[in-house]
Amino acid sequence: MSSSLLAFSTLLGLAAAVAKSCPASSPISCQTTGTIQNTCCTEVQGQVLQVQFWDSSPATGPANSWTIHGLWPDNCDGTYEATCDSSRAYTDIGCILEDKGHGDILTYMETYWKDYQGDDESFWEHEWSKHGTCYSTLNPSCYTNYSKEDELVDFLNTTITLFKSLPTYQWLANAGITPSSSKTYTNAQITTALKNKFGATPILSCTSGKLNQIEYAYNVRGSVANGKFIAVEPTGTSGNCPKTGIQYVPKDLSTTPKANEGSCS
Repeated sequence: MSSSLLAFSTLLGLAAAVAKSCPASSPISCQTTGTIQNTCCTEVQGQVLQVQFWDSSPATGPANSWTIHGLWPDNCDGTYEATCDSSRAYTDIGCILEDKGHGDILTYMETYWKDYQGDDESFWEHEWSKHGTCYSTLNPSCYTNYSKEDELVDFLNTTITLFKSLPTYQWLANAGITPSSSKTYTNAQITTALKNKFGATPILSCTSGKLNQIEYAYNVRGSVANGKFIAVEPTGTSGNCPKTGIQYVPKDLSTTPKANEGSCS
């Protein structure tokens, strides 16, 4: 599906149902000037980046899919705030999801939101505390009949919902770009294949010439919980992959770490 305009009017019936609704005329993030009047309906850190990993060794996730890194707020210029509210640095996220009746989210995360060392829970906690707590529209004050951790569920659900709408592996494969131990690709080939589907330029990141991360940028009208996500050109960075000779290495699934298994009391 095209992600140029993605509306989250319903988010699988999750905690978003209690997030305060925003007027259709709410300003689009990164397009306002001066002080934002309603920080529950316009993101203070206005650009939102859905970030994906390609881990080949150690390998994470299925052989035919990228995995989730996170959902990062950005100040519309490449800078960002981090770890904004230590009082909401929730732990035992898997147990929170189970307790709130969202085992479906947890099951999806256990497949597609993976840590390269096998410590998925710590990875989720890090992404939430560093990035999730910084969304102004996910502040508890933005909720009606707020229950603790509602905003965490919305953050996780929005992250995976966006990820599902961005099938990077399939988009690249459709353009003839598939993992290979010998073939290389140009930056333009990869960028064009993804831009044609997403509607805006992705940010490509490489390590030692190997493609391992992609960021898709959005502006948002309304809350990150249930607003409209608009694909936009990224600001502040253009990635670090070379123009030519980019390797897209197959995943070596024999190197996949065993996930640390926790238990809920």
